[in-house]
Amino acid sequence: MLDKYGTGQDPYCYPSTNVLRNLLNITNDDDLNEAERVLSEIAAGEIEFDLPPYDLQYLQRIHRKLFTDVYEWAGELRTVDISKGGTHFCNLARIEAESQKYFRNLASADWFEPLGRAELVLAVAELFGDLNVIHPFREGNGRAQRILFEHIIINAGYEIDWWVVQEGEWMQANIDAVVCDYTALACIFDRCIGQSIAG
Repeated sequence: MLDKYGTGQDPYCYPSTNVLRNLLNITNDDDLNEAERVLSEIAAGEIEFDLPPYDLQYLQRIHRKLFTDVYEWAGELRTVDISKGGTHFCNLARIEAESQKYFRNLASADWFEPLGRAELVLAVAELFGDLNVIHPFREGNGRAQRILFEHIIINAGYEIDWWVVQEGEWMQANIDAVVCDYTALACIFDRCIGQSIAG
């Protein structure tokens, strides 16, 4: 039986299912998704903004906080290669090296702090798309990454609000970014990024 990422029988899942092994012992995928959503939303409210540096370890801490009540491996890098639909995510052997490359670029850009709003929209769209292709965790990548980007954008001096975006838009925009088409992600960030906090 194929798991939801199309990798065959997944060691992260209960045998002969596509349900991820979890600390709640839930064996129904819909029930697990709901429990995961509720618990991660509660946990997200407890994650405090922090100043740079932002790096893979920072993202891992966010993921651990979000999913520590659901998955034993919360915050740990995945140990299997995964794909979803026609998208193949970063080979697991390259996760750390590729992540470090993007975070080094972010540091070199002074965490996007010098950018005006229009430049920031384009910069975060590209970085978001590139980091999404890495998909360092077995599940929960999008939620962890959005919190990371909240911190990046707030640190750069702007408000951020994700509620104006539908899930389907996110998915398609990230699919487009796999082939370096960041247009849809830029449109999303243009809607999500608000006014200057200082203004």
